[in-house]
Amino acid sequence: MDADFSIDLGADDPVLDFPWKDPAGKLVYSDLKRQPALLSQVEEAAKSPELAEFLRTVNSARSLVESAKCDAWATTELNAEEEIFAASHKFASYVDLVVTDTDRRLSFPFHESFVRKLIGLLRKAPEMMASAEVCVRRCFFEQPDAAHEGFYFTVYVNGYGSDESGAKQSWAIGLRLLGTAIIQLSAMQ
Repeated sequence: MDADFSIDLGADDPVLDFPWKDPAGKLVYSDLKRQPALLSQVEEAAKSPELAEFLRTVNSARSLVESAKCDAWATTELNAEEEIFAASHKFASYVDLVVTDTDRRLSFPFHESFVRKLIGLLRKAPEMMASAEVCVRRCFFEQPDAAHEGFYFTVYVNGYGSDESGAKQSWAIGLRLLGTAIIQLSAMQ
């Protein structure tokens, strides 16, 4: 599996407010870790059983992370780096993950170590038509007393194929591998 990570802490890089809601108030954060039944209300999970399973995995008691946001989509737009897959279709997703432990949420050394170990596990997987990228980014955690600056992960998983069905199948395998690696790493922490 092609896997890499980045540290995105620049002024123009994405940030996450946690918990979040869109400005219109239509979309809001769902606490799937503490209220797993809310998964049925996550539109993206309803459209994709594979994404729903990944969300169940990362929000389980065995995982030291929890999900904040997600999306999945199919496309035929591939960039130059993706030419190695010799594919015409891509199925992609992202999931924003925060560490459940409030002290670790604020620790950059913890996030950097975790992402390095996670990518190391993913790189041990066999070659396949899938890729993963994990980005460490800045997060503002709203607490009753004040907002605390910490970090979060955005995990991107892409599957490639000669058609949408094949790309989605490769993506599902990559997503399952990522979930397994997160659980393995959580057990070692």
